[in-house]
Amino acid sequence: MRLRYEENNGTSTTDFILLGLFPGFQHISLLVYLFLLIYLIAITGKTALIFLIWVDFYLYTSMYFSLNQLSLIDLVYISSCVPKMVISHSLGKHSISQVGCGVQMFFCLTFGGAECLLLTVMSFDRFVAICNPLRYPIIMSPKVCLLMVVVSWSGGALNSLIQTTYSMHFSVCGLKEINHSFCEMLATLKLSCEDTLDYEIVVSVVSIALILFPLSFIMASYIRIFFTVLRMNSPEGRNKALATRCSHLTVVSLYLGPGIVVYMTPGSPDSPGLDQGFSVFYTILIPMLNCFIYSLRNKEVVGALRKAMGRNLIPK
Repeated sequence: MRLRYEENNGTSTTDFILLGLFPGFQHISLLVYLFLLIYLIAITGKTALIFLIWVDFYLYTSMYFSLNQLSLIDLVYISSCVPKMVISHSLGKHSISQVGCGVQMFFCLTFGGAECLLLTVMSFDRFVAICNPLRYPIIMSPKVCLLMVVVSWSGGALNSLIQTTYSMHFSVCGLKEINHSFCEMLATLKLSCEDTLDYEIVVSVVSIALILFPLSFIMASYIRIFFTVLRMNSPEGRNKALATRCSHLTVVSLYLGPGIVVYMTPGSPDSPGLDQGFSVFYTILIPMLNCFIYSLRNKEVVGALRKAMGRNLIPK
């Protein structure tokens, strides 16, 4: 049954109603608490990874500085939607104020855009490390790394500010029921009684800039890396280079793939379940998977963890 506004139960007529994930799903409580478990795992893993990079001197490199920032983005990204989802389901209060909806949308878009740009920066770091190893300390100096991270965060925030401000100015007709578990931009636009097709086309163009251009740059970098690795004489060095680069390429594929489907198909057929599934994938599952992909497949991170916890606690 769809939720409706009732002034006598404390829900304001200016609030939005979050219908939650997959309305009609019989075991929604199981699904919500599964997401809570994933959230706790992600928080624990990301916090541990940030701590290791912070305290271990051997991880004071540009690559791990970028990885530290990626972990921080994932941490706040997943925190922008899961706690609200769990609290709303537990208390049975699914309303969110217009200001709260705008704030949540802003943070989700900021962290999503920042992660996309940061993944591009990380691919450039790997490109320089493999293709120009002698110039790596000069090109990827601490100042350059800091500048790249600042650009990633600033670019995500600027795009989010523009998108959120413009999206929230549309007037809404009828019930303000968002067919999602958080204030996702495209789901919110469906409530407007105005013609939003032109704006959805703008969203598609911006998505091309924030997704396809970085993806093209990343693929071009990895093509150069691949041919450089093939020319290496040492099989051990070749395998190590491929292993560390495969982790990043896996994250890029998992993160940008769903984003292309969701944000580059404006006005697509009514498929809220599919859009919700993709949104859950890159806002909840990817932040958790990133931790395992970058840590368990990285010998230096595992070594730092072994030193931090004691060699006897973690088997080789």
